[in-house]
Amino acid sequence: MRHFAKRIRRQLAGTVMLVGLLMVTLMAWPLAGLAQESTVDYTLTDVSNRDFSNQNLEGTSFAAAEARDANFQGANLRGTILTKASFLRANLTGVNLSGAFSDRVIFEQANLTNAVFTDAIVTSSSFKDAIIDGADFSNSIIDRYQTAQMCQYADGVNPLTGVSTRDSLGCR
Repeated sequence: MRHFAKRIRRQLAGTVMLVGLLMVTLMAWPLAGLAQESTVDYTLTDVSNRDFSNQNLEGTSFAAAEARDANFQGANLRGTILTKASFLRANLTGVNLSGAFSDRVIFEQANLTNAVFTDAIVTSSSFKDAIIDGADFSNSIIDRYQTAQMCQYADGVNPLTGVSTRDSLGCR
C-alpha cells in the first residue's frame, strides 16, 4: 500500500509540473508576437520589381499583393500569408516558404529553384512555366491537378533539405 501511495504522489507531482509548464508557456505565448512587431504588412500593395533579397520577412502578409518580377532570392518568408497574390516572374530562388498560406497564388514563370516550400497550404495556386528545380514541397497541400502538372518537369534535389523535388511532390 505504501509503495502504491508513493507512486501516486510521484505521478501527481509530475502532472502538476506539466500543468505548470503549460501555464507558463501559454502566458508567454502572446509575448512571442511582440518580437515581430516591426513586420511590415504588404497586403493589397504593389511591390512589383522590388528587391527583398535575403530579407527576414517571416510572418509577413503579402495577401492580394502584386509582386511581379520582384526579387525574393534567399529571403525568409516562413509562415507568410500570400493568399491571392501574384508572384508572376518573381525570383524566389532559395527562399524559405515553409508553413506559408499560399492559396490562389500565381507563381507562373517564377523561379523557385532550391526553395523550401514545406508544410505549406498551396491550394488553387498556379505554377505554369515555373522553375521548380530543387524545390522541396514536402508535407504541403497542393491540388492533385497542379501536382500532376509540376511532376512533368520536376527535377533536382534541395541542397538544404536533401529531398528531391519529385519525391516531395509524390511524383510516380
